[in-house]
Parts: sequence; C-alpha cells; structure tokens
Amino acid sequence: MSVALARRDLFRGRFARPADVCVLRPPTARIEEAFRAACDGCLACVGACAETVIRLDATHRPILQFTHGECTFCGDCADVCPTGALSRTEARPWSATAKIAGKCLALGGVHCRTCGDACPTTAIRFSPRADGRFLPILDAAACTGCGACVAPCPVGAIDVHPLPNREGAAA
Repeated sequence: MSVALARRDLFRGRFARPADVCVLRPPTARIEEAFRAACDGCLACVGACAETVIRLDATHRPILQFTHGECTFCGDCADVCPTGALSRTEARPWSATAKIAGKCLALGGVHCRTCGDACPTTAIRFSPRADGRFLPILDAAACTGCGACVAPCPVGAIDVHPLPNREGAAA
C-alpha cells in the first residue's frame, strides 16, 4: 500500500489516504457488484441530495463525503436514480460508524466538544478524567454513521468508516 504524501502536507498534518481505502456509497446503494453494474454516473443523485454529501469518485460513481454536512437518510438519491443502482428496496444494510483519530483536540487536553454537540444521537460523549481532561467516547451502537460530527471537527479528527465485513464497501 503506497501513500502519496508531499513534505508540505506532512508538516501540516494532512495525510493522503491510500488508494485502497474503503469509501462509503450512499445508504440506498445496492450491493457493490450490482451497484457498479447499474450506475452510469448520470449525476442525478448528486443534484437530489439536499445535504450535498453525495460526491463522485474517480469512476464517476456516488460516494459520501461528510465535509459539507450529514446524511439524513432521506432516500431522495434513490428516488431520482434512473438505473436502479440506488434503491430504497434493494439497498444493502447500512452499517457505518464514526472513528475518532489521535489528533482529536480533546485527546490532547484542549477543551473541545464540538463533535458531541453535533451528534444527533448523542453517540459521542465525554468522560471526565482525573487529570481534568474530558475524553471522547464513541458509542458505536448509537452511532448511525450519518457524518454529522465530521464537518464541525476543527482538526478533521473524525471520519466515518464501514464496519468490518460490511458488504457493499467499495475499494
């Protein structure tokens, strides 16, 4: 696995993702093989997403990017999909969860609870420690994978990932 990383990005803490990292398809996407066969990259789902979290990958197929908002699981993307790649009835089970990285400000001792405030299901809580820090704790069972915590994080320490063994994650 190779990572393209410029020296400038290294010093700024921006790390490129490896090419084989799993991406998230919209929650209404069919299993990956059927999705890839049906999706023609028509852009209808991108325009239908009121939250603007659907973007296109390198193959012009929809993926979720939570840097602009969260997924409300409305299903509008499936309603406008002319090929059936996105479908309310044939969608794979949605099982993604947020992950908090080590560059989290709260882990470093800085008082920040932005992600917890943004979480609609209160899946991110903060536990007090004896040293005065409040550390984030993610309740994976309560996390819907909506991505509401991603955009507000001031240091980009949160990302949403498919759970292991999840069918339909794309490489």
